Amino acid sequence: MITAPASTGAFAGKRYALLGLARSGQAALASLLAGGAAVMAWDAKEEPRAAAAAAHAQAVEDGRLSFADPVAADLKGYDGVVVSPGVPINRHPIADAARAGGAPLICDIELFAQCRAWLPPHKVVGITGTNGKSTTTALTRHLFEVAGVPVLMGGNIGLPILGQEPLPSGGVYVLELSSYQIDLTQSLDCEVAMCLNLSPDHLDRYDEGYAGYVASKARLFGMQAMGHLAIIDYAAEMEDDILRFAPEGQPFQFIDGVDLPGSQADWPSLQGPHNRANAQAAVAAARALGVDDATIEAGLKSFVGLPHRMERVGQAGGVTFINDSKATNPASTAPALAAFPPVDGHKRIHWICGGLPKGDDLDECAPWFGNIAAAYTIGDAGQRFSEILDPYMPVARAEMMCEAIRLAREAAAPGDIVLLSPACASFDQFRDYEARGEAFRQIVEVLTAPEGGDG
Repeated sequence: MITAPASTGAFAGKRYALLGLARSGQAALASLLAGGAAVMAWDAKEEPRAAAAAAHAQAVEDGRLSFADPVAADLKGYDGVVVSPGVPINRHPIADAARAGGAPLICDIELFAQCRAWLPPHKVVGITGTNGKSTTTALTRHLFEVAGVPVLMGGNIGLPILGQEPLPSGGVYVLELSSYQIDLTQSLDCEVAMCLNLSPDHLDRYDEGYAGYVASKARLFGMQAMGHLAIIDYAAEMEDDILRFAPEGQPFQFIDGVDLPGSQADWPSLQGPHNRANAQAAVAAARALGVDDATIEAGLKSFVGLPHRMERVGQAGGVTFINDSKATNPASTAPALAAFPPVDGHKRIHWICGGLPKGDDLDECAPWFGNIAAAYTIGDAGQRFSEILDPYMPVARAEMMCEAIRLAREAAAPGDIVLLSPACASFDQFRDYEARGEAFRQIVEVLTAPEGGDG
């Protein structure tokens, strides 16, 4: 784990409460115990509590690990209350319990920040924003890998950062950071911090609405030391004052002003204007930490995109099938629609959209309706989306994913795109966006499989 060899100085003699023993919670618990802390842990489910007790039997015997609900405990004297970012702290009773005890609410990212001084010398790139975080995080890691720089990716993507082996001297930690994680972090000083863009999202977590959401993102720059680099979206600064908490005179760079080496046409996994912006942000971070342009260009060419984010999952009869299931709101779907403009006046996109809506409109997608040949609506949003789209394009109320794919395949011509980019959450029909994307992939494989075979 990331803190085991070096965390004694960070956690020894301290007491923490920990609420939630899923993957990141288990990693945090292991790191705290390895670093000499005493921990009161809790999960509403008995199974993860039993697993934690079995994994740390010696700590239980020594009295350094106990199990009790911190909501009902006296938290005075605790050095922190570690909660999962999934806990809605604006309405969960743990917030009042921590406040009453004078204990800060934190997450595993703050624990990582607290033990940085005991790790081999390294740099941190912190990446936030509403859309594009995962692609930019993965691309930034890839650019450092191509350069031969030791690098780890974590935060809101991949494995918990505390569950990974620490990097040797000169390494770079690339962290995707949601607003929830930033809310629970107080001391993460990123050598490079970036905000890709801002649009309303997760507003149920902020009593102040969009203003609270923006203020959360802005705190990432407030944690930076003077002289460290901020890479920011122009609109996020001009309209939302994203650098409001940054040190006076903090160096910054606008994403749209970053020059790119080579041609975007040569980067198969980075097509569309949104991916150009993602590439600009990643390139700025890599350059700031010493990667040369020849290496960056090679990395842009060799990058393979993330699953469920503009992922090409099949082709049949000249028709390409793209899984963009991670687009769970209209703002994240809009770039996918923009990526495939008409060719010689021919509209190419057969758009599968719908699910559990996060709002009542598709206004952020509207500028790109002219790229769409037809739409196929599914899920709870099907009727409302059909009403919105009917004046602009042919619409089929497919309801189910399989029917939508079948209808789109029948209507598509060579050179067309069948695009799953739902602009909605998945929970009406699927466990999560990953399950929705896998269903799309599997159905496409069946529908595009060649007839015949060995029997």
